[in-house]
Amino acid sequence: MNWSRKSLDELESFYWDTIAPAMDRDGMDPTRDVPTYDWLTDHGWSGIAYALREKHGLTPRQFFVDVVGLGHDDADDGYDWDIDDDATVEAFESYLDMLESRRGLADSTIPTRRTHLARFARVYRDHHGRATLLDELDDRDAEPDEISRCLEVLDEFDDELATDGTKLKYLQTVRAFYDYLVDFRRARYNPVENAAKQFRWEQGQPDNRTMTAEQVRGVYTTASDLEERLLVLGLAAWGLRPNELASLDVSQLALSGDDPHISFEERKNGPGTVALLYGVDAVAERIDSLSDDDWNGALFPSSRSSTGHIARETVNRRFKRLARDAGVSVDGETPTAKLCRRFWYTTYQEAVEEMLSQLEGVAADQGSKSADVVMSNYLSEERRRSFRRQAMREKLAAVFDSDGRRRASGR
Repeated sequence: MNWSRKSLDELESFYWDTIAPAMDRDGMDPTRDVPTYDWLTDHGWSGIAYALREKHGLTPRQFFVDVVGLGHDDADDGYDWDIDDDATVEAFESYLDMLESRRGLADSTIPTRRTHLARFARVYRDHHGRATLLDELDDRDAEPDEISRCLEVLDEFDDELATDGTKLKYLQTVRAFYDYLVDFRRARYNPVENAAKQFRWEQGQPDNRTMTAEQVRGVYTTASDLEERLLVLGLAAWGLRPNELASLDVSQLALSGDDPHISFEERKNGPGTVALLYGVDAVAERIDSLSDDDWNGALFPSSRSSTGHIARETVNRRFKRLARDAGVSVDGETPTAKLCRRFWYTTYQEAVEEMLSQLEGVAADQGSKSADVVMSNYLSEERRRSFRRQAMREKLAAVFDSDGRRRASGR
């Protein structure tokens, strides 16, 4: 099975179609129990862990809990919504109870709906400072502003979720929740009723649009100064999200030694680091150009913002301007910053596949089934990481080097 080519939607479907029945046969509860890596390995599914980590940036547990919706004990009401508005939590739980008791939905459906609602509320809170989803729903005069607030949440979903199918599933859950509130006279309107019209999401059609290496190079060479070049590098060479790049601070950077990287105390999937496989010299040059007594440490500072740095929307706007100036379009439209993150993942996957092809000879000599077996069983994790990073450095150098040379150092 080629795990690395599966989208999150496909991996979730594989769980319910194949893994869940096996768990049930082994006496586990596939609607709540999180399968261990050893159990997955015993059943021949260890490859899912590699695909989740390398392609989707998730650990297996994060996938099973946050995407599939496992690991929550409904009977103990132990689910942590991670929002501080009791009215919203009560409305969520009342809605889910109704689905379970009156509509008789499958047990596997409830955790997924819960996950969708929790993520919507958390993003709403992060954008607007509160998760009070019900406060404005009885005031028609507040409707336009509430619609705008909800669309901002869906904008983030559009940036972060992998496929159109996943985005639509989230929207369908949220829209059904608001419909429930309207039906039971707890709301006068549904703020996401017509939200689907604002996006080009198509059911069953994965949104696989990305940028080619030539297009990224075109945008990069159009950048007129170091700040603009660093913006493109941050998005396409490091795979950062626009909000992560906008708020990047010198305190997060480790540029010396053999492992230059960016550290994050808080990130979508928890604390972690991002390797700087290319562009270290550009970062150092940017720090030198900003260093003075008044600098606040932000790599993209803004004197007009209360945060001291530019906003996520500014990153998107600047990137789209560069793309327009470069004459780059994807499917007839000006590409957005999120396509750079997809470019990074696509490029990384290509680099790993090229690396594996170089190991085919070793696999044949060892009588192994494939290069994946050699990679997993005969190379240490440190050695595997070194191979992957070297391959990615070369791919990035081919895109961003001004003279087109493949510099392995990536500095």
